[in-house]
Amino acid sequence: MTDERDVVRVLDCLGRPCPVPVIELARALPTVRVGTVIDVLSDDAAARLDIPAWCRLKGQEYVGATPAPAGTAYRVRRAS
Repeated sequence: MTDERDVVRVLDCLGRPCPVPVIELARALPTVRVGTVIDVLSDDAAARLDIPAWCRLKGQEYVGATPAPAGTAYRVRRAS
């Protein structure tokens, strides 16, 4: 389980269409340590499917999604 203390990076992809949220996540992940949690903020409907699928494909942990003041925060933990 994660809480706000676990999130050390937020990627603001609001207003940016698919595939930008996944591309930004892929760029950011190597810059943080294993175990770090990243929130990807997105209002693009495709992110709901794209981010979990990318995590499965790349062996990263998709933690879940929560409503944000604008859009949704998709939470990912770096697994490797």
